[in-house]
Amino acid sequence: MTQQPAKGRTPAPTRRRTGGQAGNRPVQSGAVTTRLADIAAQAGVSEATVSRVLNGKPGVAATTRQSVLAALDVLGYERPVRLRQRSEGLVGLITPELENPIFPALAQVIGQALTRQGYTPVLATQTPGGSTEDELTEMLVDRGVAGIIYVSGLHADTTADMQRYEQLRAQGVPFVLVDGFSPKVQAPFISPDDRAAMNLAVTHLVSLGHTRIGLALGPKRFVPVQRKIEGFVHALREQLGLPADTVESELVQHSLYTLEGGQAAAVALMDKDCTAVVCASDMMALGAIRAARQRGLDVPRDVSVVGFDDSPLIAFTDPPLTTVRKPVPAMGQAAVRTLLEEIGGTPAPHSEFVFMPELVVRGSTASAPGDRNRP
Repeated sequence: MTQQPAKGRTPAPTRRRTGGQAGNRPVQSGAVTTRLADIAAQAGVSEATVSRVLNGKPGVAATTRQSVLAALDVLGYERPVRLRQRSEGLVGLITPELENPIFPALAQVIGQALTRQGYTPVLATQTPGGSTEDELTEMLVDRGVAGIIYVSGLHADTTADMQRYEQLRAQGVPFVLVDGFSPKVQAPFISPDDRAAMNLAVTHLVSLGHTRIGLALGPKRFVPVQRKIEGFVHALREQLGLPADTVESELVQHSLYTLEGGQAAAVALMDKDCTAVVCASDMMALGAIRAARQRGLDVPRDVSVVGFDDSPLIAFTDPPLTTVRKPVPAMGQAAVRTLLEEIGGTPAPHSEFVFMPELVVRGSTASAPGDRNRP
Protein backbone atom coordinates (compact mmCIF):
# COMPACT_ATOMS: atom_id res chain seq x y z
CA MET A 1 0.00 0.00 0.00
CA THR A 2 1.33 3.44 -0.92
CA GLN A 3 1.75 5.71 2.10
CA GLN A 4 -0.10 8.98 1.70
CA PRO A 5 1.69 12.20 2.71
CA ALA A 6 0.55 13.84 5.90
CA LYS A 7 -2.07 16.50 5.40
CA GLY A 8 -0.59 19.89 4.60
CA ARG A 9 2.82 18.48 3.67
CA THR A 10 4.26 18.70 0.18
CA PRO A 11 4.67 15.21 -1.33
CA ALA A 12 8.29 14.40 -2.09
CA PRO A 13 8.91 14.19 -5.84
CA THR A 14 10.21 10.84 -7.06
CA ARG A 15 12.74 10.25 -9.79
CA ARG A 16 11.58 8.56 -12.96
CA ARG A 17 12.78 4.99 -13.49
CA THR A 18 16.00 4.97 -15.48
CA GLY A 19 16.97 1.33 -15.05
CA GLY A 20 18.47 -0.66 -12.18
CA GLN A 21 17.14 -0.91 -8.64
CA ALA A 22 17.57 2.76 -7.88
CA GLY A 23 14.89 3.88 -10.36
CA ASN A 24 11.66 5.38 -8.97
CA ARG A 25 13.02 5.39 -5.42
CA PRO A 26 11.26 7.97 -3.21
CA VAL A 27 13.32 10.97 -2.12
CA GLN A 28 13.79 10.93 1.66
CA SER A 29 11.78 13.50 3.56
CA GLY A 30 14.90 15.31 4.75
CA ALA A 31 15.75 16.09 1.14
CA VAL A 32 12.34 17.45 0.17
CA THR A 33 13.38 21.07 0.70
CA THR A 34 16.40 20.56 -1.53
CA ARG A 35 14.22 19.06 -4.25
CA LEU A 36 11.74 21.92 -4.03
CA ALA A 37 14.64 24.37 -4.36
CA ASP A 38 15.86 22.57 -7.49
CA ILE A 39 12.42 22.68 -9.07
CA ALA A 40 11.88 26.31 -8.05
CA ALA A 41 15.22 27.34 -9.55
CA GLN A 42 14.49 25.50 -12.79
CA ALA A 43 11.01 27.03 -13.09
CA GLY A 44 12.07 30.50 -11.94
CA VAL A 45 9.50 30.63 -9.12
CA SER A 46 9.49 30.42 -5.33
CA GLU A 47 9.49 27.17 -3.34
CA ALA A 48 6.10 28.15 -1.96
CA THR A 49 4.72 28.31 -5.50
CA VAL A 50 6.16 24.86 -6.28
CA SER A 51 4.50 23.53 -3.13
CA ARG A 52 1.13 24.97 -4.14
CA VAL A 53 1.36 23.39 -7.59
CA LEU A 54 2.37 19.97 -6.22
CA ASN A 55 -0.49 20.07 -3.71
CA GLY A 56 -3.01 21.16 -6.34
CA LYS A 57 -3.78 24.40 -4.52
CA PRO A 58 -5.53 27.28 -6.32
CA GLY A 59 -4.08 30.75 -6.77
CA VAL A 60 -1.35 29.87 -9.27
CA ALA A 61 -1.44 31.25 -12.83
CA ALA A 62 -1.80 28.66 -15.58
CA THR A 63 1.51 29.66 -17.19
CA THR A 64 3.31 29.43 -13.85
CA ARG A 65 1.77 26.04 -13.13
CA GLN A 66 2.93 24.84 -16.55
CA SER A 67 6.46 26.11 -15.85
CA VAL A 68 6.61 24.08 -12.64
CA LEU A 69 5.35 20.94 -14.39
CA ALA A 70 7.90 21.46 -17.17
CA ALA A 71 10.63 21.79 -14.52
CA LEU A 72 9.56 18.46 -13.03
CA ASP A 73 9.87 16.87 -16.46
CA VAL A 74 13.27 18.42 -17.21
CA LEU A 75 14.73 17.38 -13.84
CA GLY A 76 13.44 13.83 -14.23
CA TYR A 77 10.79 13.80 -11.49
CA GLU A 78 7.45 12.08 -11.91
CA ARG A 79 4.39 14.28 -11.86
CA PRO A 80 1.97 13.61 -9.01
CA VAL A 81 -0.88 11.46 -10.32
CA ARG A 82 -3.49 14.19 -9.99
CA LEU A 83 -1.37 16.53 -12.12
CA ARG A 84 -0.92 14.18 -15.06
CA GLN A 85 -2.74 15.22 -18.20
CA ARG A 86 -5.71 13.27 -19.44
CA SER A 87 -5.54 12.50 -23.11
CA GLU A 88 -7.76 14.65 -25.29
CA GLY A 89 -7.76 11.82 -27.78
CA LEU A 90 -5.60 10.01 -30.29
CA VAL A 91 -3.86 11.65 -33.26
CA GLY A 92 -2.44 9.47 -36.03
CA LEU A 93 0.98 10.12 -37.56
CA ILE A 94 1.74 8.24 -40.78
CA THR A 95 5.37 8.27 -41.94
CA PRO A 96 7.48 6.41 -44.49
CA GLU A 97 10.08 3.89 -43.29
CA LEU A 98 12.15 5.06 -40.34
CA GLU A 99 15.56 4.09 -41.75
CA ASN A 100 16.07 7.68 -42.89
CA PRO A 101 16.79 9.46 -39.57
CA ILE A 102 14.95 12.62 -40.61
CA PHE A 103 11.59 10.83 -40.22
CA PRO A 104 12.12 9.77 -36.58
CA ALA A 105 13.34 13.31 -35.86
CA LEU A 106 10.16 14.80 -37.31
CA ALA A 107 8.01 12.18 -35.55
CA GLN A 108 9.63 13.11 -32.24
CA VAL A 109 8.88 16.81 -32.68
CA ILE A 110 5.28 16.11 -33.65
CA GLY A 111 4.80 13.58 -30.85
CA GLN A 112 6.14 15.94 -28.20
CA ALA A 113 4.00 18.83 -29.45
CA LEU A 114 0.87 16.65 -29.39
CA THR A 115 1.63 15.38 -25.89
CA ARG A 116 2.05 18.92 -24.60
CA GLN A 117 -1.45 19.66 -25.87
CA GLY A 118 -2.89 16.60 -24.15
CA TYR A 119 -3.16 14.33 -27.19
CA THR A 120 -1.74 10.84 -27.55
CA PRO A 121 0.24 10.32 -30.78
CA VAL A 122 -0.15 7.02 -32.62
CA LEU A 123 2.77 6.36 -34.99
CA ALA A 124 1.98 4.27 -38.06
CA THR A 125 4.95 3.46 -40.30
CA GLN A 126 4.94 2.26 -43.88
CA THR A 127 7.44 -0.45 -44.71
CA PRO A 128 8.21 -2.25 -47.97
CA GLY A 129 5.81 -5.18 -48.22
CA GLY A 130 3.89 -3.93 -45.16
CA SER A 131 0.76 -1.87 -44.70
CA THR A 132 -0.07 0.77 -47.28
CA GLU A 133 -1.00 4.36 -46.49
CA ASP A 134 -4.66 3.59 -47.18
CA GLU A 135 -4.60 0.58 -44.83
CA LEU A 136 -2.93 2.60 -42.08
CA THR A 137 -5.49 5.38 -42.55
CA GLU A 138 -8.36 2.92 -42.25
CA MET A 139 -6.84 1.43 -39.09
CA LEU A 140 -6.47 4.86 -37.47
CA VAL A 141 -9.98 5.95 -38.43
CA ASP A 142 -11.39 2.71 -36.99
CA ARG A 143 -9.67 3.56 -33.71
CA GLY A 144 -11.38 6.93 -33.58
CA VAL A 145 -8.44 9.26 -34.00
CA ALA A 146 -9.18 12.97 -33.70
CA GLY A 147 -7.02 13.71 -36.75
CA ILE A 148 -4.11 12.50 -38.87
CA ILE A 149 -0.76 14.00 -39.91
CA TYR A 150 0.78 12.56 -43.08
CA VAL A 151 4.53 12.90 -43.67
CA SER A 152 5.87 12.43 -47.23
CA GLY A 153 2.80 10.45 -48.16
CA LEU A 154 0.96 9.85 -51.41
CA HIS A 155 0.05 13.54 -51.47
CA ALA A 156 3.65 14.12 -52.65
CA ASP A 157 3.27 11.69 -55.58
CA THR A 158 1.91 13.38 -58.70
CA THR A 159 0.77 10.02 -60.10
CA ALA A 160 -1.33 9.08 -57.04
CA ASP A 161 -5.11 9.42 -56.83
CA MET A 162 -5.86 12.37 -54.53
CA GLN A 163 -9.50 11.32 -54.16
CA ARG A 164 -8.48 9.30 -51.07
CA TYR A 165 -8.00 12.54 -49.14
CA GLU A 166 -11.35 13.95 -50.18
CA GLN A 167 -12.98 10.72 -48.99
CA LEU A 168 -11.23 11.13 -45.65
CA ARG A 169 -12.50 14.69 -45.36
CA ALA A 170 -16.02 13.47 -46.17
CA GLN A 171 -15.71 11.17 -43.14
CA GLY A 172 -15.12 14.22 -40.97
CA VAL A 173 -11.50 13.39 -40.11
CA PRO A 174 -9.21 16.47 -40.03
CA PHE A 175 -5.73 16.02 -41.51
CA VAL A 176 -2.55 17.90 -42.37
CA LEU A 177 -0.05 17.00 -45.11
CA VAL A 178 3.70 17.47 -44.61
CA ASP A 179 6.32 17.48 -47.42
CA GLY A 180 4.41 17.57 -50.67
CA PHE A 181 1.60 19.52 -52.31
CA SER A 182 -1.37 18.96 -54.57
CA PRO A 183 -3.82 21.62 -55.74
CA LYS A 184 -6.43 18.84 -55.94
CA VAL A 185 -6.57 18.45 -52.15
CA GLN A 186 -8.31 20.96 -49.91
CA ALA A 187 -6.10 20.77 -46.83
CA PRO A 188 -3.26 22.57 -45.04
CA PHE A 189 0.23 21.65 -46.34
CA ILE A 190 3.52 22.08 -44.49
CA SER A 191 6.68 22.16 -46.67
CA PRO A 192 10.29 23.29 -46.72
CA ASP A 193 11.27 25.65 -49.53
CA ASP A 194 12.97 23.08 -51.79
CA ARG A 195 13.80 25.65 -54.48
CA ALA A 196 15.51 27.91 -51.95
CA ALA A 197 17.41 24.91 -50.60
CA MET A 198 18.97 24.26 -53.99
CA ASN A 199 19.85 27.91 -54.42
CA LEU A 200 21.68 27.85 -51.07
CA ALA A 201 23.66 24.76 -52.05
CA VAL A 202 24.57 25.98 -55.54
CA THR A 203 25.53 29.46 -54.32
CA HIS A 204 27.88 27.91 -51.77
CA LEU A 205 29.54 25.62 -54.31
CA VAL A 206 29.88 28.33 -56.98
CA SER A 207 31.57 30.56 -54.38
CA LEU A 208 34.13 27.77 -53.99
CA GLY A 209 34.86 27.78 -57.72
CA HIS A 210 32.83 24.74 -58.80
CA THR A 211 31.32 24.91 -62.30
CA ARG A 212 30.40 21.23 -62.81
CA ILE A 213 27.81 20.66 -60.11
CA GLY A 214 25.53 17.61 -60.18
CA LEU A 215 22.23 16.92 -58.44
CA ALA A 216 21.35 13.47 -57.05
CA LEU A 217 17.74 12.97 -56.06
CA GLY A 218 14.74 10.63 -56.08
CA PRO A 219 12.13 9.74 -58.71
CA LYS A 220 10.79 12.69 -60.66
CA ARG A 221 7.12 11.99 -59.91
CA PHE A 222 7.47 13.44 -56.41
CA VAL A 223 6.68 17.11 -55.84
CA PRO A 224 9.75 17.87 -53.65
CA VAL A 225 11.96 16.37 -56.38
CA GLN A 226 10.39 18.53 -59.07
CA ARG A 227 10.82 21.64 -56.94
CA LYS A 228 14.45 20.86 -56.19
CA ILE A 229 15.12 20.47 -59.92
CA GLU A 230 13.45 23.81 -60.61
CA GLY A 231 15.58 25.52 -57.96
CA PHE A 232 18.75 23.80 -59.13
CA VAL A 233 18.20 24.68 -62.80
CA HIS A 234 17.36 28.28 -61.95
CA ALA A 235 20.42 28.70 -59.73
CA LEU A 236 22.83 27.30 -62.34
CA ARG A 237 21.28 29.44 -65.07
CA GLU A 238 21.51 32.59 -62.95
CA GLN A 239 24.98 31.98 -61.54
CA LEU A 240 26.80 30.10 -64.30
CA GLY A 241 24.69 30.87 -67.36
CA LEU A 242 23.96 27.19 -68.06
CA PRO A 243 20.92 26.40 -70.26
CA ALA A 244 18.08 24.55 -68.53
CA ASP A 245 18.14 21.70 -71.06
CA THR A 246 21.84 21.10 -70.49
CA VAL A 247 21.43 21.07 -66.72
CA GLU A 248 18.53 18.60 -66.75
CA SER A 249 20.08 16.24 -69.30
CA GLU A 250 23.65 16.22 -67.97
CA LEU A 251 23.70 17.31 -64.35
CA VAL A 252 20.55 15.79 -62.81
CA GLN A 253 20.58 12.12 -61.82
CA HIS A 254 17.52 10.32 -60.45
CA SER A 255 17.90 7.39 -58.07
CA LEU A 256 16.54 6.12 -54.74
CA TYR A 257 16.49 7.98 -51.41
CA THR A 258 19.02 5.57 -49.90
CA LEU A 259 22.74 5.38 -49.33
CA GLU A 260 23.02 2.98 -52.25
CA GLY A 261 20.90 5.29 -54.39
CA GLY A 262 23.16 8.22 -53.63
CA GLN A 263 26.19 6.13 -54.43
CA ALA A 264 24.82 5.11 -57.84
CA ALA A 265 23.79 8.67 -58.71
CA ALA A 266 27.16 10.07 -57.66
CA VAL A 267 29.01 7.54 -59.84
CA ALA A 268 27.00 8.68 -62.86
CA LEU A 269 27.63 12.36 -62.08
CA MET A 270 31.36 11.88 -61.52
CA ASP A 271 31.47 10.09 -64.88
CA LYS A 272 30.28 13.43 -66.27
CA ASP A 273 33.21 15.25 -64.62
CA CYS A 274 31.23 16.80 -61.77
CA THR A 275 33.48 18.15 -59.02
CA ALA A 276 30.56 18.71 -56.64
CA VAL A 277 27.37 16.76 -55.93
CA VAL A 278 24.25 18.13 -54.24
CA CYS A 279 22.09 15.36 -52.76
CA ALA A 280 18.38 15.43 -51.91
CA SER A 281 18.98 13.69 -48.56
CA ASP A 282 21.81 13.17 -46.12
CA MET A 283 21.60 9.42 -46.68
CA MET A 284 22.21 9.93 -50.40
CA ALA A 285 25.11 12.25 -49.55
CA LEU A 286 26.78 9.51 -47.49
CA GLY A 287 26.44 7.27 -50.53
CA ALA A 288 28.07 9.95 -52.69
CA ILE A 289 31.03 10.12 -50.30
CA ARG A 290 31.38 6.34 -50.48
CA ALA A 291 31.34 6.50 -54.30
CA ALA A 292 34.12 9.07 -54.32
CA ARG A 293 36.28 7.06 -51.95
CA GLN A 294 35.83 3.89 -53.98
CA ARG A 295 37.40 5.81 -56.87
CA GLY A 296 40.33 6.82 -54.73
CA LEU A 297 39.05 10.40 -54.48
CA ASP A 298 39.11 12.50 -51.35
CA VAL A 299 36.10 14.42 -50.01
CA PRO A 300 36.33 17.39 -50.06
CA ARG A 301 39.75 17.81 -51.75
CA ASP A 302 38.69 16.13 -55.02
CA VAL A 303 34.89 16.14 -54.78
CA SER A 304 32.58 18.30 -52.66
CA VAL A 305 29.30 16.86 -51.35
CA VAL A 306 26.26 18.68 -49.98
CA GLY A 307 23.36 16.89 -48.27
CA PHE A 308 19.81 17.86 -47.40
CA ASP A 309 17.93 17.49 -44.06
CA ASP A 310 20.70 17.86 -41.43
CA SER A 311 19.66 14.58 -39.87
CA PRO A 312 20.66 13.73 -36.28
CA LEU A 313 24.34 12.72 -35.94
CA ILE A 314 25.17 13.87 -39.49
CA ALA A 315 27.57 16.45 -38.03
CA PHE A 316 29.73 13.56 -36.77
CA THR A 317 30.32 11.77 -40.08
CA ASP A 318 33.75 11.65 -41.71
CA PRO A 319 34.03 14.28 -42.99
CA PRO A 320 31.28 16.21 -41.17
CA LEU A 321 28.63 16.78 -43.81
CA THR A 322 27.84 20.18 -45.27
CA THR A 323 24.08 20.12 -45.68
CA VAL A 324 20.93 22.18 -46.08
CA ARG A 325 19.00 21.99 -42.83
CA LYS A 326 15.31 21.23 -43.12
CA PRO A 327 13.46 23.30 -40.47
CA VAL A 328 12.10 20.20 -38.70
CA PRO A 329 11.12 21.80 -35.35
CA ALA A 330 9.21 24.64 -37.00
CA MET A 331 7.52 22.32 -39.51
CA GLY A 332 6.53 19.76 -36.88
CA GLN A 333 5.11 22.34 -34.51
CA ALA A 334 3.24 24.06 -37.34
CA ALA A 335 1.73 20.72 -38.41
CA VAL A 336 0.42 20.09 -34.89
CA ARG A 337 -0.85 23.64 -34.42
CA THR A 338 -2.64 23.53 -37.77
CA LEU A 339 -4.21 20.14 -37.08
CA LEU A 340 -5.47 21.21 -33.66
CA GLU A 341 -7.08 24.26 -35.25
CA GLU A 342 -8.82 21.90 -37.67
CA ILE A 343 -9.94 19.67 -34.80
CA GLY A 344 -11.14 22.70 -32.83
CA GLY A 345 -13.37 23.90 -35.65
CA THR A 346 -11.30 26.95 -36.58
CA PRO A 347 -9.42 25.59 -39.58
CA ALA A 348 -6.36 27.27 -40.99
CA PRO A 349 -6.43 28.31 -44.66
CA HIS A 350 -6.28 25.31 -46.98
CA SER A 351 -3.02 26.38 -48.54
CA GLU A 352 0.69 25.67 -48.21
CA PHE A 353 2.85 26.93 -45.36
CA VAL A 354 6.46 27.08 -46.60
CA PHE A 355 9.47 27.15 -44.26
CA MET A 356 12.95 28.41 -45.17
CA PRO A 357 15.88 25.98 -44.94
CA GLU A 358 19.39 26.92 -43.79
CA LEU A 359 22.83 26.09 -45.15
CA VAL A 360 25.12 24.42 -42.60
CA VAL A 361 28.75 24.45 -43.81
CA ARG A 362 30.95 21.69 -42.40
CA GLY A 363 33.80 19.62 -43.77
CA SER A 364 32.53 17.95 -46.97
CA THR A 365 32.90 20.99 -49.25
CA ALA A 366 36.04 22.84 -50.36
CA SER A 367 37.44 24.80 -53.29
CA ALA A 368 37.17 23.18 -56.72
CA PRO A 369 40.24 21.05 -57.60
CA GLY A 370 41.40 23.42 -60.38
CA ASP A 371 40.60 26.53 -58.44
CA ARG A 372 42.87 26.21 -55.41
CA ASN A 373 45.60 28.56 -56.54
CA ARG A 374 43.43 31.54 -57.26
CA PRO A 375 44.18 34.62 -55.14
